Amino acid sequence: METAMEIKKAPYGSWASPITASLIAQGSITFAGVWLEADGLYWLENRPFSGGRSVLCRSRERGEKEEVTPPPFDARTRVHEYGGGSVTLGKGEVFFSHFPDQRLYRVRPGETPRPLTAEGPFRYADGVLDAERGRLIVIREDHGISDREAQNTVAAVDLSTGEVTVLEEGHDFYAYPRLSPDGSLLSFIAWDHPRMPWDGTFLYVAPILPDGRLGEKRQVAGGLEESIFQPEWSPEGTLYYISDRQGWWNLYRLEGEKGVGLLPMEAEFGEPLWQLGATTYGFAGSDRLVLKYEKDTFSHLAALDLKTGRLTPLHLPFTAIQHVKVREGKAAFVGSSPERPMGVILLDLGTGEWEERQGSMEAPLDEGYLSRPRPITFPSQGGRKAHALYYPPQNKDFQGPEGEKPPLLVFTHGGPTSHVRPSFNLGIQYWTSRGFAVVDVNYGGSTGYGRNYRELLKERWGQVDVEDCQAAAHYLVQEGLVDGERLAIRGRSAGGYTTMAALVFGDTFKAGASHFGVSDLEALAKDTHKLCAGASMR
Repeated sequence: METAMEIKKAPYGSWASPITASLIAQGSITFAGVWLEADGLYWLENRPFSGGRSVLCRSRERGEKEEVTPPPFDARTRVHEYGGGSVTLGKGEVFFSHFPDQRLYRVRPGETPRPLTAEGPFRYADGVLDAERGRLIVIREDHGISDREAQNTVAAVDLSTGEVTVLEEGHDFYAYPRLSPDGSLLSFIAWDHPRMPWDGTFLYVAPILPDGRLGEKRQVAGGLEESIFQPEWSPEGTLYYISDRQGWWNLYRLEGEKGVGLLPMEAEFGEPLWQLGATTYGFAGSDRLVLKYEKDTFSHLAALDLKTGRLTPLHLPFTAIQHVKVREGKAAFVGSSPERPMGVILLDLGTGEWEERQGSMEAPLDEGYLSRPRPITFPSQGGRKAHALYYPPQNKDFQGPEGEKPPLLVFTHGGPTSHVRPSFNLGIQYWTSRGFAVVDVNYGGSTGYGRNYRELLKERWGQVDVEDCQAAAHYLVQEGLVDGERLAIRGRSAGGYTTMAALVFGDTFKAGASHFGVSDLEALAKDTHKLCAGASMR
């Protein structure tokens, strides 16, 4: 007969844990996209144990998994440097960007990939198949211009010859080229320095002429102070898109020359477009949408009846959701929660039943070692409110001494427009299972809380973020949850700059760790790549 294991008392921060640095270094796979096609469910795996290679996989109805892009192929693109949108599917074929040479390749499942485009200083991403004209429409980035920055265009790649024709140019950046169902119109978004895509973008629609060129484009939404995300054509040919014109990324439909808001909510249906090809909604028919939104730090999935305007929540055990795709009564996405590692999920919209087709970890961890986060909203400087996720210490084998409070680690995300969600995070659980408390801060400048909150960091980087991180620590001390004499801070990239600024210009924290943090803003503005140069100009 098994006996209950005795819970040991030990100082916070000294507990033994099965979540080791080795386990984290080995890593689990992550997912860069999912696709629902007639011949199965596809997803893109990033594999740290294979040198970071990205592999496109497929499973059919019975769930057998196969690799569509065999070794040594690596389905990643470097458009905008951060990539995204490296895979396009259609008519039983797959088109993808191969990371080492950035050429486009084509493959049918079970066959060997063949190059489509010629060698050259070009990168491709975010494609859509124009089957009627035998071409792929993509975002192309030209790095062969020696005297100026890379040039981005909307281009067409002939599927017979690989010849590339530029269809649209003139803006600094492009994204989301999308064909209307009858193939007569092309929509896309564009933006220019010094704006980032969450600052201001233009949504255009252009007719496709008989020779395949684009006719005169017209702007149908967006502007210098309006961000457009994921334009999408409905099955009957109506253009939908997400806009923050009212302060939140909400859903709109183009009716004539006017965009009509369909679901006004203080919630975010869009995301910061650091990577191309991001999707948060899809059509389950002519009258039904399935969409993901962020509210109160959590991800939510719901169905929208386009006739009645009724939004019906889809009750699922996932608190962080990405890469939503919808097709013929099914939805696919990447989902996780604090207790559930990231996985590729296939949802039956008729029955509400779901299954995980691919998980990110082979063996799940005992939930007794996993801390459950609590969303907190707390006061910061100037009377504003800030947001975070608080993770208390948790280890089923240990408890702290009576009267002792745990040390606190303040985590600062990068971006700085990122948004931390309650998801499975071994990097946090490593610390909480050892007896540390962690607060993961969505400081002013983060997405997920509307445009006004997102713009708090403009011209105040190193101030608002630092104030909010300090405020989070002070709030938890005042609540009696952590030891005010043992406060530390850490961050990566932009969060590394926040960490260093907090240590240099304040005395809240006794220690900190900056992981590849920004430390020289002038050098960043001079040496960074094209996309981030936009932020550096501000």
